[in-house]
Amino acid sequence: MVTKAKSTSQSLRSAHVGVLNRMSRPLVSVVIPAFNEGRNLEGVLRAVGRAFELEGMPYEIIVVDDGSTDKTREIAEGHNAVILGSWRNRGKGWALQQGFEKARGGIIVTMDADGAHDPAEIKKLVFPLLNGADIAMGSRFLGGRGKDSTKRLNILGNNLINFLILLMTGKYVTDSQTGFRAFRREVIEDIELTSGGYQLETEFTVKTLRNGNAVQEVPITIRRRQSGDSHLNPLLDGLKIFMTILKSTLRR
Repeated sequence: MVTKAKSTSQSLRSAHVGVLNRMSRPLVSVVIPAFNEGRNLEGVLRAVGRAFELEGMPYEIIVVDDGSTDKTREIAEGHNAVILGSWRNRGKGWALQQGFEKARGGIIVTMDADGAHDPAEIKKLVFPLLNGADIAMGSRFLGGRGKDSTKRLNILGNNLINFLILLMTGKYVTDSQTGFRAFRREVIEDIELTSGGYQLETEFTVKTLRNGNAVQEVPITIRRRQSGDSHLNPLLDGLKIFMTILKSTLRR
């Protein structure tokens, strides 16, 4: 007897494979910005490789070394990744844009290098794109997830930013600050991104919502970083994100 959960999983997998076959199995580019994440990156890269091999999807990994002073670059070199970088730290937004320019895939996935995102869930983000969505955003908060693995100040800030985006665009998302998302290549070609720091993800969200792209949120699991400290400054970066929302809304 097949359980309902197993039956649903098999159904999704069959649909996933079928759409991939009809689309000639598109290449997925995984862009990972990294700044001094050497102690976390190896596990992330190994898990990404396993996830794609299990699904049988062709892929490439692009690691953008944002001026790291540890062994981030050496570790990336040992995992057959495309490596980009700068001799100095220039910001997450800059790193992501470098990765976007280099990516060859019809679908681009972004994820953090700190081990917070589960590479096994990449397929959950890719699947909506193969069924009509333009963007799939991983949400820490759908279904009540993520509250135990995210600091209260960050949750408060995320909720405030979500509300501001709703006011400016008329559309609501539960996790505007997610770093785990997938989108079609055409999406990035139709907007201009200018932010160099953490606020790029907010700029991306606002501009794609205003652009009328079909956005689907997907529940994801989130884990606290395995090693080291976050490089996010809640107050300073929060102010930059607020200004980005205003600029992205006022400018066409």
